[in-house]
Amino acid sequence: MIALRNIQAARERIQSRIYCSPCAYSETVSQMAGNRVFFKLDNLQMTGSFKERGALNRLLTLSRGEAERGVIAASAGNHGMAVAFHSQRLGIPSTIVMPVHAPLIKVSWVQRYGARTVLHGEDYDAAFEEAQRLRVDKELTFIHAFDDPEVVAGQGTLGLELLEQNPELEAVIVPVGGGGLIAGVALAIKESAPKTRIIGVQAEQLPAMIAAVEKGAVVHLPSATTIADGIAVRAVGKIPLELVKKYVDDIVTVSEAEIANAILLLLEIEKTVAEGAAAVPLAALINRKVDLTGKKVALIVSGGNIDMNLISRIIEKGLIQDGRLARLSVTLTDRPGSLARLTECLGKERANILQIEHVRGFGEIAIGETEVELILETTGREHIHRINEALRGEGFRINVGPSKDKPRT
Repeated sequence: MIALRNIQAARERIQSRIYCSPCAYSETVSQMAGNRVFFKLDNLQMTGSFKERGALNRLLTLSRGEAERGVIAASAGNHGMAVAFHSQRLGIPSTIVMPVHAPLIKVSWVQRYGARTVLHGEDYDAAFEEAQRLRVDKELTFIHAFDDPEVVAGQGTLGLELLEQNPELEAVIVPVGGGGLIAGVALAIKESAPKTRIIGVQAEQLPAMIAAVEKGAVVHLPSATTIADGIAVRAVGKIPLELVKKYVDDIVTVSEAEIANAILLLLEIEKTVAEGAAAVPLAALINRKVDLTGKKVALIVSGGNIDMNLISRIIEKGLIQDGRLARLSVTLTDRPGSLARLTECLGKERANILQIEHVRGFGEIAIGETEVELILETTGREHIHRINEALRGEGFRINVGPSKDKPRT
C-alpha cells in the first residue's frame, strides 16, 4: 500500500517535466448544477491526458539495466501515448500494445512518439495479455496503466495540485477505469483534507470498480463497448481497489447518452475538448447522480484525445437529444406553391432548414399528395412544438416518421 509520502516524492521527481494544469471556475456550469464548479484541466498535458504523471514517475524509477532493455505497456490509448512520449524524451525504447479498435488518433500519436506499436485484441484486457507475453519474450519491463504503486503515486500528484489550487474543496469527482487516478487522488486529498468527498464515476457498461468494491475483490466483467474508451476496463487493479475501499466515498455510473451530452456541454460552454472518459464527472454532476448541492466541487477533465469523426457524431446526436436538430416529415398537396408555402411558414417560425428532400411515390402517400422530409435547426424542444403547431395551423399534416422506406406496390 502506498502512502502520502510516495505521492510527495513523485511530485518532486516529475514536477519539472509535467504541466501543473489549471483548475478553472465555471460560472455557467455552476448555475446549471447548483454548485460552485471547478474543472481540473489535465487534458492540457502534452499528450492530452493525466496519464503522463504516472507513466513518467514509473519511468524515472527504472534501473539503468531496465531502461537500456526497454519498456512495454498495454493501453487503450492515453497510457500508451504517455509512456511513448516520455520514453522518447528519456531515451528508453518502448513497445505499446493497443486494442485493435483503439481510437485512431491515439494509435497515430503513439507511433509519432517513436514507440513500436502492436495492435492486438478487442479490448484493453486482451492487449494486456499480449503485452505480458511480449514482456517475457523480449525481457522488457512492464509499465502497468494503473496497478503499479509508482504509477498510482504519479497520478496522485494531481490531487496535491488540486489542494494547493483550491484548499476549500468539498468534493472531487473523478473518472474511474482501472482505478489508478482515483486511488492516487483520493489518497492525496483524504490524507490532507479528510472531509473532502471523493466521488468516482464509471461508464454504465463497465462498472468494474463498483463490482469489485461490492465483492471485496477484483471482478472480471464481460467485454462491452463505450464511448468512454479510456475507462473501458473489465477488471480494476488490486492496488487501486484497496485504496478506493479506504478513501473513496461513492462511485456512480452514467449512460452513453449522458456522456455524449457532457462532451457537448464541455465543448459548447467551456470551449474544452474532452474525451468520453473525461466527461463522466460532468455527466454525473448535471444528472444528479450524487447530491452535492451548494458544494464547492472539482471535476477532473482527465483527457482530450477524442477521434474527430466520433466527436462530430456526438455533436450531432447531442443536438438531436437537446432538441436543436429536428427531423420532420410533412405531407402537403402536390401542386405549385405548396412547397413555397411550407418553407415560408418555417421561415416565419425562424426554423433553419439544413436539409430538405421531396419524396414522391414511396410509402402511403395518396394520389394528389407529396411528402417533404426536413432536417431543421431549432433552439430547443419548445421551438419544435411551436413549429409543429404553426404547420398544423396552416393545414399541413405532420407524420410521426418518414415514409420513404419502400415503394408502394
